[in-house]
Amino acid sequence: MKPEILEVQPLELKFTFELKKQSSCYVQMTNKTNHHVAFKIKTTNPKKYCVRPNAGVIDPNAPCEFEVTMQAPKVAPPDMISRDKFLVQSTIVPEGTQEEDVTSSMFAKEEGKIVDEKKLKVLLISPPGSPESSPKNEPLMVVHSSESRELKDEIIQKNNSHATVDESMKVSEVDGEREEVPKKEEFFERKEAVKKIEEPVKPSQEVAKRNEEFKQINNTDELILAKDVEEMKSKLKELESQLIEAKATILNLSEDKRSVAEEKHCLQGELEMVRSKKHRAQVGFPLLFVFMVGLVSFYLGHLLHS
Repeated sequence: MKPEILEVQPLELKFTFELKKQSSCYVQMTNKTNHHVAFKIKTTNPKKYCVRPNAGVIDPNAPCEFEVTMQAPKVAPPDMISRDKFLVQSTIVPEGTQEEDVTSSMFAKEEGKIVDEKKLKVLLISPPGSPESSPKNEPLMVVHSSESRELKDEIIQKNNSHATVDESMKVSEVDGEREEVPKKEEFFERKEAVKKIEEPVKPSQEVAKRNEEFKQINNTDELILAKDVEEMKSKLKELESQLIEAKATILNLSEDKRSVAEEKHCLQGELEMVRSKKHRAQVGFPLLFVFMVGLVSFYLGHLLHS
């Protein structure tokens, strides 16, 4: 048997179930050791519940409390039975361990390491005053509305006949004493029977009313959901149109970039041609100048000799 590290109370989380309303409950934990104990709380349905705090460190022989909040439900589960469960894990840690140091790996089951686990169940409770939570002292028969009306009319007719007989009878005097011949106890008993017959009809009407409310809530939820879907579709269409425009803009920019690159390449080629022609002109000019100077010199020398 593993030693118990934490004492957890209660082991059943009770939530008052009401549509579109949150419900919370508190769980008390007590460290039963002389060491610091780290704890972590897990659940099978993390989207449905909020646990604060869901991890931490408890001082030796000290208590600690955490709160579990059930999110507002939209649909009632069948037979008001929840299959959600919670798991409270605990293990001994060194002194000085902080809440942010608690990780899931600390609760891995290894040889020589003690990990205590407590499983908690979830119970759904109807709110006070609802038909499901109202006590029933005696069993009631389920009678159809048509049958209950016929039986009610029959009993009322009998009661009326007894009432007329009671009113028509007189009180006789015997030796100065007044004696009432008939008694009206049967009338009240039959009246109580009528009430008992009417009682089963009321819960059925209340159930029908609640079913109508559930249908209205479901219809409103479906309308809201359909509206949200339509809004999402319109937003997706807008995003698609914007994406198409962005693609067209990117294509135009890429074409412009390519044309600019081609023009730049052409300009560079033309610039290279101009530079080569200029270089050739500079190389040819000195040779011509030397040739002309030599020709003029030769002519002048010929004139001087002659």
